[in-house]
Amino acid sequence: MAGEKVVDVVLPSIGESIVEASIKQWFVKQGDVIRADQIIVSISSEKTDVDLPANVAGRVAELLAKEGDTLPIGALIARVEAGVTEAAAPAPAPAPAATAAPLASPSVRQLAREHGVDLSAVAGSGDHGRITQADVLSKAAPAAPAPTPAPAPAPARPAAAPASAPAGSTFSLSLGGGFGSFKAPPYVQKPGDQIVPFSRKRRITADHMVYSKLTSPHVVTVAEVDLHGVMKHREAFKAQYKKEGVNLTVLSYVCLATVKALRAFPGINARVLDGATALLKDINLGVAVDAPDGLVVPNIKHADELSLKGMARSIGELAARARDNKLMPDDFSGATFTVTNPGPKGNLFGGAIISQPNAAILRMGEIKKRVVVIEENGEDRIVIHPVMYIALSYDHRIIDGVLGNDFLWTIADLLRKGQFEA
Repeated sequence: MAGEKVVDVVLPSIGESIVEASIKQWFVKQGDVIRADQIIVSISSEKTDVDLPANVAGRVAELLAKEGDTLPIGALIARVEAGVTEAAAPAPAPAPAATAAPLASPSVRQLAREHGVDLSAVAGSGDHGRITQADVLSKAAPAAPAPTPAPAPAPARPAAAPASAPAGSTFSLSLGGGFGSFKAPPYVQKPGDQIVPFSRKRRITADHMVYSKLTSPHVVTVAEVDLHGVMKHREAFKAQYKKEGVNLTVLSYVCLATVKALRAFPGINARVLDGATALLKDINLGVAVDAPDGLVVPNIKHADELSLKGMARSIGELAARARDNKLMPDDFSGATFTVTNPGPKGNLFGGAIISQPNAAILRMGEIKKRVVVIEENGEDRIVIHPVMYIALSYDHRIIDGVLGNDFLWTIADLLRKGQFEA
């Protein structure tokens, strides 16, 4: 309709380290009339699948990206005629994929194309019938054994590694001083071996992990925490919270202690700039939660302003929206620190890789009952208490040992005391 304002729909930012995303599924077509905040498209990134709402009401004028397209953040994907309330017949266009097509992510569809697998003939084993990579590979013909490669010529002396690279970029490391002489033996496929190509999400995640390890000199320090006080407090209030629809978990206590410590030690809530450190005012706490496609890390904005109940409620809401694939792009943007945990099948402790561009990350270990020594009435006593190890990984470029240790000690001390306002 002439004279109507046309509004651009662009691929939104889904976190500072994400530079591209894929169009997973369109829920509208050209000519549809939509309302503001109506979900119009699902996009897929390294972190999760996100449903994107319309920013205005109107009529879909154009869809400029196809399902499966991978585009840079900020790319134009659609246009909407704002304010139009009548549907129009869409201009002739290539027929879209059938709406009854099997549920599959762009990476799974790409894998199916590479192996010549018809998705309509594949029974999905994932949630709600979603087709997984394993489903596709089970239908694929066995790959022919790879020929033994000829010996490669001796490489020239490698160049020195770059000092840094843009976040999200793909690069390789070459080390001088003789280290370039090491080479892993070539892989030769044997009968029974299964080759599982990287999904797009796995490729970007791997790239981020390598970038983080090469960029930030990681230091890991570990603290042992007696959770006796936390468990007593939780037992006293968990039934009350449950009546209010709030699940009071140990994670809630750890997150609350963490944001209190972040406010006390601003050098941890920071990021590295070129020759400087940015001390961040906002504390946006990333929390690892389960989603259908694996672990995701949305964040709680202004987490230091929350009470224990507010923290527990926020974590529960993020977890519920993650399970239902209802997290939004804003849930992933702006995190300043992250708390992660191994889940119910945990392990003693582990050092997590820092989520760039943050300066540190805290990883919880499993909770186990252990024999501990406490002082009571001036005498030592042996008791059995729940104990957990927490590990802080920090960027040694801007966080020294004293700051890292003081920060971690403060979290552990808050948890040991177990003195939280309900």
